[in-house]
Parts: sequence; C-alpha cells; structure tokens
Amino acid sequence: MEQAPAVSALGGVEAPAPTPNPEARATSARASSAHVPGARPSSGAVPSAVSGYRPNAKYVLLLGMMCALPAISNDIYVSSLPDVARDLHSTATAAQLTMTAMMLGGAVGQLVIGPVSDRFGRRMPVLIGVALHVLTSLLCAIAPSIGTLVGLRVLQGFFNAAASVVAMAVIRDRFVGSDASGLISRLMLVIGIAPLFAPSVGGMIAGQWGWRGVFIALAMFGVALWVVVWRRLPETLPAARRRDGGLRTAGRGYLTLLKDRHFVALAIMPGLGTAILMSYVIGSPFVLMEGYGLTANQYALLFAVNGIGLVGGAQVNAWLVRRVAPIRIVRVVLPVSLFFTLVFLAIAVAGVGGLPLLLVVLWLILAMVNFAPPNASAIALSRHGEIAGTAAAFIGATGAAIGGLISPLTSLLGGDAVAMAAVMVGAATAALLVLALATPAYRRDGAWSV
Repeated sequence: MEQAPAVSALGGVEAPAPTPNPEARATSARASSAHVPGARPSSGAVPSAVSGYRPNAKYVLLLGMMCALPAISNDIYVSSLPDVARDLHSTATAAQLTMTAMMLGGAVGQLVIGPVSDRFGRRMPVLIGVALHVLTSLLCAIAPSIGTLVGLRVLQGFFNAAASVVAMAVIRDRFVGSDASGLISRLMLVIGIAPLFAPSVGGMIAGQWGWRGVFIALAMFGVALWVVVWRRLPETLPAARRRDGGLRTAGRGYLTLLKDRHFVALAIMPGLGTAILMSYVIGSPFVLMEGYGLTANQYALLFAVNGIGLVGGAQVNAWLVRRVAPIRIVRVVLPVSLFFTLVFLAIAVAGVGGLPLLLVVLWLILAMVNFAPPNASAIALSRHGEIAGTAAAFIGATGAAIGGLISPLTSLLGGDAVAMAAVMVGAATAALLVLALATPAYRRDGAWSV
C-alpha cells in the first residue's frame, strides 16, 4: 500500500523518501554523524534534513525574497551609479565602491549572523536584520557625501545578510544533496526577478525622485519583507538542536569548517561565480551606456534579457539535478564557462562582430553562472549539517567577499569591455583550478556523486 504524503508545518508536502544511492547515503551519514563542538544532542523527535520534501510555491517565494534582498539592494541601484557620481561630486570608481561596500558588509554580516542563528534559531536574527536594513536604507537616502554613503552601504550589507544566510540555513535544516541543490535552483527563479525588473524599476524611481528615492523604495521593500517573514517563516531549528556558547563556540565551528579542505574549496566556487556576475553588474552600465552609447531604457531592457538567461540557467539546473549528480554538473559547467569567457575576451579585444556578437556571448556566460553555485553550495552544506547556519554563513561570506574584491577590477583595469572580460576569465579560471586541484571531482577514485 502506498504511503500517503503528510502535510508539513512548512506549508508544503512531505513525500515518502526515495531510496538514495550508496554514495548519497554515505554523505547523509557523514553530515548527520559529524561531531560539532558546542552542539546540543539531537533527540529522535526533532526532525533534521528531509529527503523527498516538496515545498509549496509560497514557501519557495518567501525564501527567494529573503535570498534576493542583497541582490535587489544592488540591482535596483545600479543604473543610478552615474547620477550618484555626479550628484556627490565623485568619480565612477568611488560610485562603484558603494556596490562593493555592501557586498563586503554582507560578507562580515553573514559570518556573524550565521552562528547567531545556530544559537538562537532562525526567526529572530532575520527579523532584527531586516528591520535594521530598513533603517540604513533610510539613512542612505539622506547621505551628504560619497564617504558617508559608502559607510552606510557597509552597514546595509551587514544587516540584510541576515535574510540570505538564514534562508540558506533553513534549506539545510530540511534538505540535503540533490534536494537542496534543486531547491536552491528553484529559488533562482525568484532571485532572478531582481535582474529582470530591479534596474527598470530603479531607473523609473530615479527618474521621478532621483537616486535617493531608490533607497526609500528599498526601505519600503524591507518593511514588506519583514511583515511576510514575521507571519510566514516557521522556526526550523528547534531548541533541542541549537548550539550553546558564544564567540568561542562560533570560532570552533568556523575552525571545523576551515579544516575541511573540500568544504572550503566548494565554498569558494560560488564566490567566483558571483565575481563573474558582479563584474557584469558593476561594469556594464559604463561599458554599455558610456562605451557603446546605449540609452538608460535600452540598458534596462538588455539587463532584463540577460536576467532571463540567469533565471533560465537556474531552472535548467533544477531540472537537471534530479537526473545527474550535482558534482557532475559542476565539473562539466566550469570548463564550458571558461570557454565562453575566453571567447568574450577575444571578441572584446579584436572588436569582431560588434556589439551584437558581444551581447550574445555575454548572454551565454550569464546563462551558465547559476549552474555551479547551487550545486557546490548544496554539496558543501551536506558535509556540516549540525552547524548549518555557520556553514551557510561561511559560504555566503566567502561569496560576497570574493565577488566584492574581484568585481571592482573591471573599473581599475580601464572600465571597458576588455577589462570586464578579463575579470570574467580570471574568475572562471580560478574556479576550474580550485575544483581540479582542491577536490576529488576529476579523480577517478574519489569523485563525489552527491
């Protein structure tokens, strides 16, 4: 007799767990049996990761909105960068620094908030973080100078990191392996709305009320998100599974992660993907609008078309991960991504094909961006399920830091198409080298199948 699915407290449906393959069972066993300093013993009544769980659309939308908060905070603002530089009597490089500042603030924020969520649960940190995001957004709207704006953007990134790191920890509380990777890819459908619409919305707001009005809009979005989280996000980390201790326990958790070379390698790869994406996000307004003469409306339309590539790639990955092991997807996608970035660089240097060919290859690069990060993140999180918040924070912080440090190189190298392409090639090369040299992905005797 077939087992009837049960309604979950998360608002989805729990299906009977499929029989995992042997290597997936080994991974799950490793994740559940690892000893973690400071962790409370789990009772058998407390659920851990659930295999075969099917979240409903509202739950995916909620987690997607949380993950998208940092992206929206940058993408809605990106078309205003030239106006910020002019209004605050600054340079393009300084204006771009306001983007990098938020990413670096987010990196630190995730490192702090991740362990906090392991100690106090998932709901409280995200509610406080989003509330403070609202406050800093309002302060950004009245910033008198570029230096003040940069400092406030650091704080904004720190606080809105609570939303993204808690969303990832919630996923690990309930999912492992292909299930986690599939859900992360589904979230990209929601997160991808930011590239599709945020620049256009930000441009319209800035056209009516200036770039300061964009930050008012960010504050309003934060208020809406806070209400939804307060009403709809369940607590997925029961008290019995929370970790005792303070900074010392958090430090031991990070030390545990740092000692796992394979985890660190996997955690780096999403950051290198972020570097490719952010070099485009930060550099493209100047490359395409000032270098190729696109209008603000043309640029917003192009940004939306490229957003379709980002979302489409993530959804293909969500379908593919149910049929192919995540690590196999990663080790195929990274060489392909490197090939496309090299072609992009060659086109930019030689100038062949003009803007149309450049845009086609750029679209292909962006369509590949969302294949490796969700799979690498899911594999990494499966290795340390007992400190999911800390592990998610490490991955998110590493990604934000790498993306924030590498992407401004586009401006420093000249701010043109060649510079943007060179940064993409460097990030894609580094990702492939990390996978090949620091993991067993390409070794016949040691490749994972999870």
